[in-house]
Amino acid sequence: GEAGGGSPRPAWKWQVLSLFLLCGWGWVSGQIHYSVVEESELGTVVGNVARDLGLKVEELPGRRLRLGSEESLRYFAVRLDSGTLVVSQRLDRERLCGAAASCVLSVQVVTENPLQLFRLEVEILDLNDNSPSFPTAHRTLRIAESATVAARFPLESAQDPDVGTNAVSSYRLSPNSHFSLDVKQQPDGKLFPELVLERALDREEQPEVQLVLTAVDGGSPARSGTAQITVQVLDVNDNAPIFDRTTYKVKVPENTPVGAVLLRVNASDPDEGPNGETQYSFGVHTSDSVRRLFALDPHSGEVRVSGALDFEESRFYEIYVRAHDGGVPELEGNCVLQVQVEDANDNPPEVLLTSLLNPVPEDTPPETVVGLFNVRDRDSGANGDVSLEISPDVPFAIRSLQNHFSLVTHKSLDRESTSQYAVELIAQDGGSPALTTTLTLLLNISDVNDNPPRFSQPSYDAFLQENNPPGSLLCTVSASDPDDGDNSRLVYSIESGQVQDAPISSFVHINPDNGNLYAQRTFDFEVLQVLPVSVVVRDSGSPPLYANVTVYVFVLDQNDHPPTILHPDSDSDVPAPHKVPLSAPPGYLVAKVSAVDADAGHNAWLSYRLLPESTDPSLFHVSLYTGEVRTARAFQDSDMAVQQLVVQVTDNGDPPLSTTATITVALEEAALEESFKPQDFLAGAREKPDLTFYLIIALAAVSTVALATVTILAARCLRRRGRAAVTLRPTDSPSQCYSTCFSPGSERSDFTFLRPCPTPATLPRESGGIAPRPATRQGCRGQGRRAGPWGCRVSSPSVCSCTAHLLRSDTASRRSSHGVPLWAISPRTWAPMWLNWRQLICRYCRIRIPSTSPST
Repeated sequence: GEAGGGSPRPAWKWQVLSLFLLCGWGWVSGQIHYSVVEESELGTVVGNVARDLGLKVEELPGRRLRLGSEESLRYFAVRLDSGTLVVSQRLDRERLCGAAASCVLSVQVVTENPLQLFRLEVEILDLNDNSPSFPTAHRTLRIAESATVAARFPLESAQDPDVGTNAVSSYRLSPNSHFSLDVKQQPDGKLFPELVLERALDREEQPEVQLVLTAVDGGSPARSGTAQITVQVLDVNDNAPIFDRTTYKVKVPENTPVGAVLLRVNASDPDEGPNGETQYSFGVHTSDSVRRLFALDPHSGEVRVSGALDFEESRFYEIYVRAHDGGVPELEGNCVLQVQVEDANDNPPEVLLTSLLNPVPEDTPPETVVGLFNVRDRDSGANGDVSLEISPDVPFAIRSLQNHFSLVTHKSLDRESTSQYAVELIAQDGGSPALTTTLTLLLNISDVNDNPPRFSQPSYDAFLQENNPPGSLLCTVSASDPDDGDNSRLVYSIESGQVQDAPISSFVHINPDNGNLYAQRTFDFEVLQVLPVSVVVRDSGSPPLYANVTVYVFVLDQNDHPPTILHPDSDSDVPAPHKVPLSAPPGYLVAKVSAVDADAGHNAWLSYRLLPESTDPSLFHVSLYTGEVRTARAFQDSDMAVQQLVVQVTDNGDPPLSTTATITVALEEAALEESFKPQDFLAGAREKPDLTFYLIIALAAVSTVALATVTILAARCLRRRGRAAVTLRPTDSPSQCYSTCFSPGSERSDFTFLRPCPTPATLPRESGGIAPRPATRQGCRGQGRRAGPWGCRVSSPSVCSCTAHLLRSDTASRRSSHGVPLWAISPRTWAPMWLNWRQLICRYCRIRIPSTSPST
């Protein structure tokens, strides 16, 4: 529709709507045409875009209705609240389109969701805001008095920047007795006034004629302009110059260099002398633009190029050439030079970016539109045909529709591999040689949280001495995330769980920022040896991604428990004396001190010695490792009848801890066989039913486990017999093995039985966290070490065999009676069974079991 005076009026509704879908975006071309009068006030409504495009006003903000081209944004704007197109800049038709008959501006409208491009046309209507004006306000004509009636004399045309009906429509001449006015119209509609001599001139009668020429336009109201014309009547010069042709035509390429000669015009005058000397000049109808581009030699008539020709600005020029002689009055002739400019490939293509999505999310699917482009070339024909290519090795592609292009994703994006792409768009025309234009786009790839954190290790081991102060640093876990920003900001935490009926958070604490793991409490090796902690790390993306790792906290033993005396009992106020006959030979077994240590490893290795505080240290000696108290020499009459022996039990810690036991020995003259009876020792044991009960249970359990283990081991060896290699312990499954542990001071009367201690590969929280220490910190470091009464020897990193020693005397071993506890049975009864087991294992399993002699 048209818009005039600030109120838009639809000229005609759009008739055809074509929808083209290409690569996720659409180009819609329709005959939507608006018009608006130039010089309209800012804010003047041009047309209702939303209504004419079939869009709902409430959808406009969501679809981001906007103008897409630079020309559109310069002069117009869209109101989202009403969907109307309004004027945003001053519209001057004469400046925008010059003297063109029609002034139409192309407006591009872009919508999203889906992405569509609409093209509108806005015609700028002319307003009669300019009055006609003549190039010169006063013109002098010299006309010979011999001029014949009906002679014509061209006058300067008036110029009016307005067009159409607002341009110059008529001329009129002031009343006079010699001249009339004739107006001629050229094919392009321009009017040229001419003076026509109606009555012969007579210089003597009237040497000058004053005329007023008025130009009137066709506007409403009409505007006019005037020029003063003075006609000077001259004496006779009866021959005017005559051109060879009234019209010259020439074709010239637009890239013709400045100074090149187009042609030479020629006019002749038969007069002699000054009346026949011809000079050339541009006619009064030659425009200023022509005068800037072309030069005319006044003597030779050569027409040269004096400015840069541009086919895209103007393809045709008319040059009016005037030839006049030197007579008085001078006579003139006129001709027209028509110059046709031919196109040359002198304009490179132009790439106009209308829309761009930057940065591009890395999870953008292929064939998603990220940019819209227009390509144009001001040349014509093949020189204006443009193709657009994209640089290789980028995950983007070009999709085209006529001279409209879209940039789409071609492959999946990964910011962690490439965070920025330099995309080159290369436009090339069809000229020879072809001209190219390159537009480089720096497309940033924005991060998406698509990478979970990763720990630097599959698991972590932390070693902590028991009795640590709360807040001790255990270790530091470290994770990384290749994402960016918040997606790579990591937060550490501990997975909830229970250990020994207490939340794991009461044992350890982790710094959420740097992954430092701290102890929340003081640990006790005797209560907890291994604490598995599941550490969780998450990033700060939305949604967040997680990873976890297990930290094994190994509590290392410290020597914080002194040995505990099991025998003799220190709880009784008056311990029963050990009766020894005076006739006892050297080496006679008096008593045996038994002790245990709650610590582990070398901290539990025990040694015994007789302190000088004893009554007569020279009379007895104590086995360093077994605690057996024996006579060092035969008794003498001078020896005291009651001997107090102070035995010190010391562990192997650093520093070592010790405990003392006091043994009272009474010397009697009783028979050797009756002096130390097993019944006496057993009677003392009956007074301690708890110890006996526990030892019986322990012996029964160990014997059962040992028998079952040997049976299973023999069966497995039989199945594997004949193989080249024997695997004693699978890598990933817990196993048990047993080794005999005898102290160096053991004798045949001593019996050692075994307690298996399998080590689980992973300690579940529900187990309370009780497990052996790591292999590198085991209590027994090799077979060359001596084991104490409750010591251990390690045969593999995951197996520990613990031994308990019980005492009996040679004399007691030779006796048997009802009521003797199982732990007091002589080892001679068990030795054959053990030897048979050992031989069976060695024969079928082809493994070596260390000897049980004290020397091993």
